[in-house]
Amino acid sequence: MIEIAQESPLTDDGRALLAGSDAALRAVYSADECFTLDPEELMDDSITFLVARENGAALGCVALVDCGDYSEVKRLFVTPEARGKQLAKHLMDALESRAIALRHSAIKLETGDKLVAAVALYKRLGYAVCGPFGNYPEHPASLFMQKPLLPAVVA
Repeated sequence: MIEIAQESPLTDDGRALLAGSDAALRAVYSADECFTLDPEELMDDSITFLVARENGAALGCVALVDCGDYSEVKRLFVTPEARGKQLAKHLMDALESRAIALRHSAIKLETGDKLVAAVALYKRLGYAVCGPFGNYPEHPASLFMQKPLLPAVVA
């Protein structure tokens, strides 16, 4: 049974998942093409770090950054041995539920077009290509996507 819970990215499991994510990204992109957050940066109060476990083993992670009126997805990663179990979808579903609970109108992400499986997942989940957001520069390696969650909240 898959269990997803908020955890610290500073645990051994959190650090191992993030190291796996870094290695996977560096296999495809140069350091200046990666806009990741390290474990210490993920400890910010505006960030929720989720870990997926099966029988106690940490198999995947994702982070949600509260950007005020929208949320941002960071650090989605599933270990190679756990791929094919729909863990990434389960992590994204949990992340989207958190963003809805925060009453955010949209969830956004930055990824790269070389990450074919991730882009396909995001498209299946209803994400569409958009322009840069936040502090991201326009970059040829970046692909920006977003998904509406709730209508804008009227006070």
